[in-house]
Amino acid sequence: MSYDYDERPSYNTPISPRAPMWLTPEERAAGIHKDLKIAARRFLCPNCGHEFSLFQSRAVACKACPQANQNCPYVRCPYCDSEYPIKGFIVPDSKEDQVHMSAYADKVFNKWQDSYGNNRR
Repeated sequence: MSYDYDERPSYNTPISPRAPMWLTPEERAAGIHKDLKIAARRFLCPNCGHEFSLFQSRAVACKACPQANQNCPYVRCPYCDSEYPIKGFIVPDSKEDQVHMSAYADKVFNKWQDSYGNNRR
């Protein structure tokens, strides 16, 4: 099998958390959920061209923002600080998907804060 390394991967294709998604047996055994795969998926910043994920955005660029754990409808590039709506960028144009993924990311970071005591905000 040959690969063309000049070809860029498919970035910025929104994925709905309600859509069926294949998880390998190894992923299921490790407790990986499709929400985790969406939140960790790499997206390409339209402004600067760097890759980032929803987790990177919330952990780095949104760290000091008071709205970061209140279902913020935006995602921020940790490299150039440009802000984009989650709806249409990470998830399809659905308010339900936007709130679901934002709440999921908030839950992950709040659980980490409770476990390790590091003040996120």
